[in-house]
Amino acid sequence: MNLETVVSVRHYSDDLFSFQTTRSEDIRPFKAGQFTMIGMGDNDVLRAYSIASAPSEPHLEFFSIKVQDGPLTSRLQHIREGDQIEVGDRPAGTLILDNLLPGKRLWCIATGTGLAPFLSIVRDPATFERFEEVILTHTVRTVQELAFAEMLATCPIRYYPTVTRESFHTQGRITERLASGAVFEDLSLPPWSVVDDRIMICGSPAFNNELRNDLQSREFKHGTNRAPGHFVQERAFVMQRGEQD
Repeated sequence: MNLETVVSVRHYSDDLFSFQTTRSEDIRPFKAGQFTMIGMGDNDVLRAYSIASAPSEPHLEFFSIKVQDGPLTSRLQHIREGDQIEVGDRPAGTLILDNLLPGKRLWCIATGTGLAPFLSIVRDPATFERFEEVILTHTVRTVQELAFAEMLATCPIRYYPTVTRESFHTQGRITERLASGAVFEDLSLPPWSVVDDRIMICGSPAFNNELRNDLQSREFKHGTNRAPGHFVQERAFVMQRGEQD
């Protein structure tokens, strides 16, 4: 673990915030989509956080939920510029492009703070060397929770936000809009096929399971570092709305 200095903090809502830290040379190079451990430096509480910054950037960025009685985020949400936190020096994880077979389109399907690894992926120029088109969907409860929306709107991707608890032009759960075909109609794209589409999933446990089961029922294969496939999700830890225990 390294002590890194907080260089910026942004609060999006009462529940979500992001922060950037320095990036020591001791931290090993990472691949877009990987995670590392975060701690406050004065106790044994550590949590896995996906790295939201691109591998080439000189800083590290993270995206977090706030849990008022959470062992870590009850304190982490109050960090300010100049504070120090612990950051793991060995990023790891399986939510990476290397675990996918070649394809035409890359779909990054996120809910809540599951957006974090995909921020790194769409900020990495290497992503666009491998795929002709990149689509990122982000589903949240309220419009205020559409963190990074302005940045994503300027990326060379198809950005598709959905909101579940407020009126919005693309309203509802992403799984429902996928099942109904609304996503494909809105984006003028054909339904998923194992030939052209590669899919990355990161969200709540229920969401991950639902989408994984649907894909497997249609002969999409989960990819690993030993056997790349048609879709991938992080198996080392589950990115979820609440803090992990």
